Amino acid sequence: MHPSDSPAPVLQAQLAAARGAAAQGRIAEAEQLFQRLVEAMPELAEGLNFLGMCALARQQTDAAIALLERAQRVAPDDAETLKNLGQAYRRSGQLDAAVAALGSAVAREPDYFLARFHLAGTLQQLQRDDEALPEYFRALRSAQEHGEWLNEATTPPGLRQSVLAAMRYVDQGRHALFDGALAPLRARFGNDALRRVARALAIYLGDEPAHYPNPAQRPLFLFFPEIASQAYYERSRFPWLEALEAQTAAIRLELVNLLAAEHGFEPFLRFDGDARIDDYLSGREGQRAWTGFFFYRHGERRDDNCARCPATTAVLDSLPIVRIREHAPEVLFSLLTPGAHILPHRGVTNTRLVTHLPLIVPDNCALRVGGVEHAWQEGRCVVFDDTYEHEAWNRSDRTRVVLILDTWHPDLTDVEREALSALVGVIGDFNHRAGVR
Repeated sequence: MHPSDSPAPVLQAQLAAARGAAAQGRIAEAEQLFQRLVEAMPELAEGLNFLGMCALARQQTDAAIALLERAQRVAPDDAETLKNLGQAYRRSGQLDAAVAALGSAVAREPDYFLARFHLAGTLQQLQRDDEALPEYFRALRSAQEHGEWLNEATTPPGLRQSVLAAMRYVDQGRHALFDGALAPLRARFGNDALRRVARALAIYLGDEPAHYPNPAQRPLFLFFPEIASQAYYERSRFPWLEALEAQTAAIRLELVNLLAAEHGFEPFLRFDGDARIDDYLSGREGQRAWTGFFFYRHGERRDDNCARCPATTAVLDSLPIVRIREHAPEVLFSLLTPGAHILPHRGVTNTRLVTHLPLIVPDNCALRVGGVEHAWQEGRCVVFDDTYEHEAWNRSDRTRVVLILDTWHPDLTDVEREALSALVGVIGDFNHRAGVR
């Protein structure tokens, strides 16, 4: 019978007794009770699962597989059944079948970290390390997010050694993978040229503590040491600003045409998990909006948008913009509606700085970075480090628009910029495969 079906009252009492015995560790008694239940209800997936796992514990893999395959036919979409069947296949040496069953389990329940852990172990047995590494990482991360596998007390005794071994495997694997991204550049330029990048990687991996020059600075992703740290930067550090500002009129004209067309702007904020717009943007309900007309988003060039603004695009193409596949740059006309307030938040890395070219700025609009307020002036750029807490508001009755673009921190060498592009790309690939948002 399917787990969702309700058995007769007498059988319900027997089922409750079997569950109670299992919960109290009286396994032999529970097994007998479930055996009787399965005789009365041959399609009781819960009973078939319990009996199958008891058989597996006695190393009776053929019997276990037969019982669990019966359970899977009854409940083909049940993740626990698929996990149990995968374990049985793995124990019997049917590793490809185990991968299929365990993969189906986590496809149905992505946060089922125990199933994912067994999937990773099976992939490791198959020497499919490129797949095993992100699966182990995701399983460990998910378990710890649920308060499990944090220490001996939160790890079942039978899993402790396996979990510790997996942690070592992940640590060694991530070190090798990320360090490997820098190997070609080390061969070309030597270790000294990559010394600071290596330190940044060590900090990211937790091998070295991050010593922030300013306690107000807190990158969410990657901290690069030994470079200047301040909320706002002097214009003299960026000789290209004048060329950008000289095109303000042409850029603004293209912006005005876009606003008149009322097409191409999209919400800046995208939400995952439990995040809500109220966490990032305040203002009158139904009127507050933070939208963008993107030339680049997460490193992807929006060719259609660029074609609509040729003058702006020509200027952008001449600037030292950060270029990291699937990550940077982020370049856009940023529109903030009247009364909207972008709440305090932080950026991901101090390797890049944010430049604003103000284009339409009514009174009572401002930016605050690291506790220091800045009033935008149309046509005059401001450069700041967004790993300091920052916010922006529009307290006027008109729309505010600035051009936003990411540029490299000026203290980085060309070699370091190339190395960071390679490193962040590899980290991003791994995190994507590991389900890290």
